[in-house]
Amino acid sequence: MPDSDCTKFETHFGECNPCLEKYGLEQAVKKLVKRCCGSDDVPTDLRSKVMGRIELIRSGQAVPDHDVTADNPAPG
Repeated sequence: MPDSDCTKFETHFGECNPCLEKYGLEQAVKKLVKRCCGSDDVPTDLRSKVMGRIELIRSGQAVPDHDVTADNPAPG
């Protein structure tokens, strides 16, 4: 990310507690995953599912509670 964008985010985080809390949580999760799973290979299908879910969230679409990519959808 360009330095100018980093500065904008840092300024916003300094003024917006909800965003700062969310950012802090994301950073903590990333560190935990890296520490615990950093040397493991990620299965391609899992990576695709996670990236698909992230794209849904970023686009503002509703994210289903169940795995929409599963061969056998969850009942309910």
